Amino acid sequence: MAELVLSSLLPMLFEKLSDAAFKTVARHKGLDAEIKKLQKSLTQIQLYLTHASQMEITDPSVKQRLNDLQHLAYDIDDVLDGWATDAMDLEFKQEPEGITGKVRKLITPTCCTTFSRTTTMIAELDDISTKLQDLVKEKADLGLDNLGLKVEEETRPRTNNNRSLQTSVVNPSSIVGRQAHKDALVQQLLLPADEPCDQNYCIVPIVGMGGLGKTTLAGLLYNDVRVKDHFELKAWICISDEFDISVRSKEIFIAFGGEVKEEHINFNKLQEALRDHLTQKRFLLVLDDVWSESREDWETLVRPFYTCSPGSKIVVTSRKDILLKKLGYNSLYKHLESLSDDDALSLFALHALGVRNFDSHLSLKPHGEGIVKKCKKLPLALITLGTSLRAKKDEDSWKGVLESEIWTSQVEGEVIPALRLSYHDLSAPLKRLFAYCSLFPKDFLFDKEELILLWMAEGFFQSTPSDSTKEPLGHKFFDELLSRSFFQHAPNNESLFVMHDLMNDLATSVATEFYFRLDNESGKNIKKMKLDKYRHMSFVREEYVAYEKLQVLENAKCLRTFLATFVGEVEPWRKFYLSNKILTDLLPKLPLLRVLSLSGFEISELPESIGTLRHLRYLNLSQTHITHLPEKVCNLVNLQTLILFGCDELTELPNNFLNLKNLQHLDVRDTLLSFQMLLEISKLKSLQITLSKINIESESGIEVARLKDFKNLYEKFSVVGLEKVQNATYAHEANFSEKRLSELELVWGDELNDSRNDMLEKEVLNELNPCHDTLLKLKLMSYGGLEFPKWVGDPSFLHLKHVSISGCKRCTSIPPLGQLLSLKELLIESLDGVEVVGFELFGTGQAFPSLEILSFRDMRGWKKWSGAVFPRLQKLKIKDCPNLVEVTLEALPSLNDLRISKCDSGVLRRFIEVASAVTKLGIGKISGLNDVVWRGVIEYLGAVEELEISKCNEIRYLVKSDADAKRRGGG
Repeated sequence: MAELVLSSLLPMLFEKLSDAAFKTVARHKGLDAEIKKLQKSLTQIQLYLTHASQMEITDPSVKQRLNDLQHLAYDIDDVLDGWATDAMDLEFKQEPEGITGKVRKLITPTCCTTFSRTTTMIAELDDISTKLQDLVKEKADLGLDNLGLKVEEETRPRTNNNRSLQTSVVNPSSIVGRQAHKDALVQQLLLPADEPCDQNYCIVPIVGMGGLGKTTLAGLLYNDVRVKDHFELKAWICISDEFDISVRSKEIFIAFGGEVKEEHINFNKLQEALRDHLTQKRFLLVLDDVWSESREDWETLVRPFYTCSPGSKIVVTSRKDILLKKLGYNSLYKHLESLSDDDALSLFALHALGVRNFDSHLSLKPHGEGIVKKCKKLPLALITLGTSLRAKKDEDSWKGVLESEIWTSQVEGEVIPALRLSYHDLSAPLKRLFAYCSLFPKDFLFDKEELILLWMAEGFFQSTPSDSTKEPLGHKFFDELLSRSFFQHAPNNESLFVMHDLMNDLATSVATEFYFRLDNESGKNIKKMKLDKYRHMSFVREEYVAYEKLQVLENAKCLRTFLATFVGEVEPWRKFYLSNKILTDLLPKLPLLRVLSLSGFEISELPESIGTLRHLRYLNLSQTHITHLPEKVCNLVNLQTLILFGCDELTELPNNFLNLKNLQHLDVRDTLLSFQMLLEISKLKSLQITLSKINIESESGIEVARLKDFKNLYEKFSVVGLEKVQNATYAHEANFSEKRLSELELVWGDELNDSRNDMLEKEVLNELNPCHDTLLKLKLMSYGGLEFPKWVGDPSFLHLKHVSISGCKRCTSIPPLGQLLSLKELLIESLDGVEVVGFELFGTGQAFPSLEILSFRDMRGWKKWSGAVFPRLQKLKIKDCPNLVEVTLEALPSLNDLRISKCDSGVLRRFIEVASAVTKLGIGKISGLNDVVWRGVIEYLGAVEELEISKCNEIRYLVKSDADAKRRGGG
């Protein structure tokens, strides 16, 4: 670890030493000689580590020497960073002591124990050079003689023609060898189970060692169309180490669509609510990565499930079967096994070569077979190692992997040698970025953009030419780690990511003495640990974090990272409290902090002492209750990222906020900060302000024009009050077509009066045309025009999946949304002026090729619906359309869920006739639906499995046999 961290850290130090302002100050104060000596020492360290990083170092004494070098480089960096910070401070120039005195005072950081505290900095640099020379002389101990290491060689970047950042991103659906397992499990889910089942639900276990693909297989089941159609409710919950029954019960309740209320703090009330929610419903629940062995805990968790419909299933993935055996599943299931030889080789070839066999690479096949065998045919190992070989088609590279000593080296825990090989193949920057993720607890869901900002704050991209290139480089690095399976997409959230448990173990194993994650296990021994040299630390957020829990960090003077994390998705009703003593007493004792995250705690204010953390680059106060920031925050001249997202009581920023010249990212989504205030701070040269919403308040609506000053609107953006915009030029100046939004909500006022100009509103909407390449979701509310501009429904929006148009009461037609190739969900609501829905909605050519969900609500003027086939429509909902009487649709071949309420009975009958595949039918308040009409309807209900009828008072008998029975009974 040390050699890779150093090889990444040293270019950053060179950059600081080469800074023009830095050189000017050094020359003025007569420190040129010392700086040159330091540069020479760093050059020697870099050369040494360049060679060491090419080897797998196993000698503990050598590793420790490398760690000592790493700590030395960290300390040098801290000294230089403090010096550079002073240089940026305007008050610095006025201090009579001068820079030489300051340097002399920086004899050694308080965290550095390598040298005497009374040594001057010049003597310290001499000592660094001496120690470096000693290490170079001991190069034989490292086996570096054959590498031809020479101190006088010039530093040059390490090159590797076989390594490329342009690896292919593997499609997650490219899964080999599990089809038979999947089909068998699907049948087990769909059919009554054979195993003992004294409840309405049964357990379907998927058990096997780590890396076999249990979660992947469960995901295939969960998303199978047959399974999705079979169960009324579905939920996916990751359990892992933490089996907190109350927390998990709430997660299950929410995942099943329940609404958590204040009373559900009481566990009994929560269980009652979950029981009632599941009554008479057939559900599928996936509990992924279950480690608990307690039968009592399990029985408490599932206690509310007894009211569900028969056939409900719980899929359990686990590495251990102790709990399952306690529940009576001794011999009724098989452990998931490794892939077959052929499937394993095919999976490896797919990721290493891009094809499923070695027919075009016969010379590599023997090496591939050997690697597959050493990977023990585990899918995760095959995918990760295969991807690392993707750019290497020469026999020597494959032979080198096959014959690597890593296969036989002893490693801690369950780290698979193949994963260590894949890690070893990473470039030094990628290794460092991955090791940083050891701070994340298992099952931690992380955001790509946020992780890249953390990497930037830690200085991992300092050697790039400019700030503008750092984030793209971060994206490039992240994408490669994702493509190599070091990261994975989160199962239930496409926008978040997670590390496989084994990858988390790998990150922890390589992080060594520089990274420390305080979790339940490490917390037991924290008082015995020496934390004085740790540089990066994280802890898992709990309901109450007392000062005693973190008090030992008082000795961690070198700490750069203080990161609050959490496991899984945090529900909005959960509260977390942080001792105020941590803010006032502990944080000021950590003067070298660069990353500070207090996200999600019930914090109402920050102490002024926050301004003493002069090295700070990243400050995350999101979803806290702060009302203001202390004025001393403006002393944080190094601050790059300030996250205030969800601070819904924050109304103001400090007076001297513009002093934060290095601020690059300010996230103020869901705050009460005024738009005018944000416009003022947008003057900062490199600042990107992340907004999620703007309320137009001025009489002219000119605020929308000022959005041009915001380079980085949040991906999900809302504009409210568009009826106030008096000039379409303002909307044009906002330049939405250049802003890469994924979700856009445009809202006009609800009240339609004579002051609303329909032509102006159309012009304004026309100018708000968003970027075609990125838009996924569009919502238009209360638009006052008579028709929509041409961009609404334009087929150039290739990725648009969700559209909602509501309250546009003057519109007489619906735009041609049928031409949106990716549209999956469409809601049309309260368009009072629309009388006919037909060709104008469908457009020309095949219409709605991807539409799965369609809803019409409160369409009181709607009379006629005619049009084309909806080839993939699965769910249709029509509500409050009392005047709709004529429907001439051709066919609804895929429709399985139909909901109709407050409509005419003729509409119901027509839909039933053209949708023979409907399995779920819900109707309510259908006018004219008497027994005669109902008999005609039920003739077409042969496929219906679930039927819900409410407030259809003219129906006396559900089926004919009911009426016959009534007559025979004399009733």
